[in-house]
Amino acid sequence: MTTTLAERGPFIARLAQSADDIAAAQRLRHSVFRGQGTSGHDADRFDALCDHLLVVKTGASAGDGIAVDGGELAGTYRLIREEAAAKANGFYTQGEYDLAPLLARKRGLTFLELGRSCVRADMRDQPVAELLWQGIWNYVRTHRIDVMMGCASFEGTDPDVHAEALSFLAHTAKAPEDWHVRALPERYVAMARRPLSEIDQRSAMRALPPLIKGYVRLGCHVGDGAVIDHDFNTTDVLIVLPVAAINPRYFAYFGAPATA
Repeated sequence: MTTTLAERGPFIARLAQSADDIAAAQRLRHSVFRGQGTSGHDADRFDALCDHLLVVKTGASAGDGIAVDGGELAGTYRLIREEAAAKANGFYTQGEYDLAPLLARKRGLTFLELGRSCVRADMRDQPVAELLWQGIWNYVRTHRIDVMMGCASFEGTDPDVHAEALSFLAHTAKAPEDWHVRALPERYVAMARRPLSEIDQRSAMRALPPLIKGYVRLGCHVGDGAVIDHDFNTTDVLIVLPVAAINPRYFAYFGAPATA
């Protein structure tokens, strides 16, 4: 039986229920990350262990899209809880950032890694991203998650192209000491490429990718150092979002955190 986490009009957010659902998510990820029109699957060892959040346009024939039970796939997000990460010998993010000190400092808090976010190109003017976030929030409440984290990306592998935006994040969203996480030494790329005095903060905010901009508005912390991912042609930054730090005004839309 499919459990709906959120819905709006013909779109519903739900978790993958089958191997076919997961394969559909992998196909959409490949199409978005590698280029529209390409065929294949974006897959790794974490996929069999985690939950896959799907947004499905119900009642629609797949056409050129990707069919799933109930309609066609519009968007997806990968959710890795700590128990799944333990089975995989760590979170995906630990290939880029040294999470161990943070996890040790925050022992007792429950972490959720968010990743592999994508929306079908021709549905980005639909409420797909909003439903992904509503689904994540209901998942967080159900599983009593304390901290969301994961890598978010700028397009391309030249950090100087994003110097203003990266510097803005480094100066204004840097994680406080108790939430500090640093990129692995061999992958570390300095983010503060310009002094704060030389940054037009409104321009920098506009230059942020929509996903990162959303995290900033929610009140996230940003890790120390960017990482170049040549496989995906991206410049990654670490996002750490304690649930308790989320701006309360968003609870009117997402709903307040669950209480014990």
